[in-house]
Amino acid sequence: MARLLEKLPPGRALEFLHKIVDGICGRAYPRYQDYGNVWSLSEWMEVLEETMTYFKTAVGKNMSDEEAAQQIIELNSDLQEAITKCLKGRKEEIRSALVESVHAISSAQLQDFDWQLKLALSSDKISMLQMPLLNLDLDVRENGEVKPISIEMNKEELQNLINALEAANKRSGYFWNEQGLVVVTEKAFVEIEPDQIKGKN
Repeated sequence: MARLLEKLPPGRALEFLHKIVDGICGRAYPRYQDYGNVWSLSEWMEVLEETMTYFKTAVGKNMSDEEAAQQIIELNSDLQEAITKCLKGRKEEIRSALVESVHAISSAQLQDFDWQLKLALSSDKISMLQMPLLNLDLDVRENGEVKPISIEMNKEELQNLINALEAANKRSGYFWNEQGLVVVTEKAFVEIEPDQIKGKN
C-alpha cells in the first residue's frame, strides 16, 4: 500500500481516502477515470483493496490509535496524518457499515453454549467402540426466537471444526455493540453436515 499511495499528488490523499470510506459505507467508491493518471488499472485494483482492508481491519478489530498507526508506519508523514484523520473522523460510520453487512448475511446470533464429553461404548455395528464424542449445545437467536441446536462430533470432526474456526478467525474482525460480540467474516465459513445437527427436545 505504501508504494502505491505515495504516488498520489500532494493534497489529494484525504479526498481519496474519504471516497474509499464512502464506498465501504454503501455510497460511491472513487472512480478509476479520476485517478487514471496516477495508477495503472492493476495498481488501482491493488490500492483499492489494500486501503479498504486497512480501514475495515482497524475498525473491525477495534485497534487502538497506536495499533492503527503502527500498520501505516512505512508511509510518509503526510499520508500517515491523512489516514489517521480520516479513520478517526469516520470510525463510527465504518463500524455501522460493518454491522449492517453482517446483519445482511445473517440475523442469527449465538446467545449461549454448553458442551459435554461422553464415551460411546458400542454401536449397532461394533460391540466394543469406546469412542469419545463431544456434544456441543448452542442457543442461537434469530428473529427474536432462541433456537436450541445440538451437534455431536467425534475427535476428527471436532478437529475439523477447530481448524475451520481458526481459518475464519484469520479472515475476521471483531467488535462489540449493544447486542454483544459481532464477528465480520469475509470468505471463511464453517460447514457442518446436516446429519450432525438436531434440535434439542
